[in-house]
Amino acid sequence: MPRLALYTFGALKAPLADPAPLVREFHDSSGGVYEQIGRHPGYVAHAEPADGERGTHFELDWREWGEFAVPAWYDKGRTAETIALAATLSVWTDLRPAFDAVYTGLHRVALNRRRDWFERTGHPSHVCWWIADGVIPTWQDGVSRLEHLHASGPAPYAFTFPHSFAPDGTPASAKVSG
Repeated sequence: MPRLALYTFGALKAPLADPAPLVREFHDSSGGVYEQIGRHPGYVAHAEPADGERGTHFELDWREWGEFAVPAWYDKGRTAETIALAATLSVWTDLRPAFDAVYTGLHRVALNRRRDWFERTGHPSHVCWWIADGVIPTWQDGVSRLEHLHASGPAPYAFTFPHSFAPDGTPASAKVSG
């Protein structure tokens, strides 16, 4: 049975190391968001560094999720002092559970603050695509799909929640019902 891969990427207005209250608010809210999403029905897995390693995204061992990668347009730092990004890579049982996890609960509260924390780049902030059961997407897969989405628009190869496709390539809807 196919699984849904979801890659998210955003450029923060300030580096993660910035002690300003706004950056701290974003950073401090992340733990609860990840914890809640990890318990959401339909959640399968997300990219985590090996053995709880700490450091910048670029320095970590992401095991089967591959080497950390970012879109070509990201022009901010890559060091602990300058990195200014938020990225996730996850696997879900289906489109609807992923949509519900993103647009409800603590993540919804965080989304309501996205304009405070993230730059408007003109690029999509997320991309979805279907993978075979047992396949682990890589960071590079996510970057490639996000860049394809930006260049070509939504298609079965790379799509968004508002413009979704089923595993067979037919248009689908992820909207919350009633």
